[in-house]
Amino acid sequence: METTASKMVKPVYSAPHPLAGEMIPLTLFDRAAMDTFVSLILVYPAPTPSNEALMEGLRRAVAPYPHLAGRLAVDRSGRRSIHLNNDGVLVLDAEVPVDMASVVADCCFTATTEGLYPALPPPGENIGAALLQIKLNRYKCGGLVIGIIHHHHAADGHSFSNFLTTWASAVRQASDFTAPSPSLDRAATAVPRSVPTPAFDHRCTEFSGEEDGCRSSSYSHPTCKIKNLTLRFTAQFVTELKARVGAPCSTFQCLLAHVWKKITAARRLKPDEFTQVRVAVDCRGRANHAVPPDFFGNMVLWAFPRLQVRDVLGWTYGGVVGAIRDAIGRVDAAYIQSFVDFGSLADVNREELAATAPTSGTMLCPDLEVDSSLGFRFHQIDLGHGPPSAFLMPDLPVEGLMTFVPSCSAKGGVDVHMAVAEGHVAALEHICYSLDERAKPKL
Repeated sequence: METTASKMVKPVYSAPHPLAGEMIPLTLFDRAAMDTFVSLILVYPAPTPSNEALMEGLRRAVAPYPHLAGRLAVDRSGRRSIHLNNDGVLVLDAEVPVDMASVVADCCFTATTEGLYPALPPPGENIGAALLQIKLNRYKCGGLVIGIIHHHHAADGHSFSNFLTTWASAVRQASDFTAPSPSLDRAATAVPRSVPTPAFDHRCTEFSGEEDGCRSSSYSHPTCKIKNLTLRFTAQFVTELKARVGAPCSTFQCLLAHVWKKITAARRLKPDEFTQVRVAVDCRGRANHAVPPDFFGNMVLWAFPRLQVRDVLGWTYGGVVGAIRDAIGRVDAAYIQSFVDFGSLADVNREELAATAPTSGTMLCPDLEVDSSLGFRFHQIDLGHGPPSAFLMPDLPVEGLMTFVPSCSAKGGVDVHMAVAEGHVAALEHICYSLDERAKPKL
């Protein structure tokens, strides 16, 4: 692979953006998110648009999302912020001297994905780095692999998926493209009551102080290797799994219950040990003052279903689904307002809050973390010749972290990308497609 060009692509504006030059402080939701770049890969077989067409579409698509062309910075008050300085998006061009079919089969890469997306900046070097970086990898056959990294403090998964569909529309429609007008009022996500009154303990949940003995501080950096794994569940499997639950449930809930059971068995945890899942919950429609679906930024909190290992393995699917559903239901308007009030008081007291979100290289065992992109409309990331044939989230940096995405290869199916300790991979692969609720890996 040879990188042939590197450039900063700046958005095109017919008039200066109203927020141009602003220093936008990170909201409480931004600060609770992982302080890291998120990587993803989109695969498009030939024919594909030219790099010039992709970059022209990018110029038009980034314009309504000025945060993506900005930079992380620290304002005069010492607050971490996004400077909307219009410095642009980093775009790399690369040529790969092989046919795509030699490295991609059944919507998966048969070779390493290293080098297909821009190198992740070290954690201490995020300030000043481009918040959106893209690598356009051209294969000999004409196929295209787009590798992307974006910083989580700029946008959550829901927001970034909206940007991707906007970029695809801009490429398809060219000069006929009409830019959307997303909601950019980040301050509206965190309006405290006149008398802030936190009703829940948000320390050791979303944030921790320097001296707090939170569970997240007990997570270790593994001595074992972490392997990224993709589990592919067909629509038929999901239907059969829902039948096992015995009550109405979402695809996400039943599959999370299934994977929680299987990874717990593969880890061979002690029966009386507790295990929990950190479940991302989109709060846009849950707050007292609902935020528009097109809000661009972060507005995610987490639910924490927690059970003893013996219960995860011994309960029916219906029982584990119930625990997941109950935990998600507790992230309601009252909880969200309590979170906002907590942050307001912490800011008044000038407290330094550290997010409990895991850092890169962490081992979550015996716990898990899950994000869902099952509402992501992949068919809308159509650059003009069809949607991507594969969507990957490579190199998940935290053991126990997993992401649910719609399968590109099996209509109605789900792909689960997860980071697993290398010593647990064989056991997980042995039982992951078994609907025996109490299946255990062979010794």
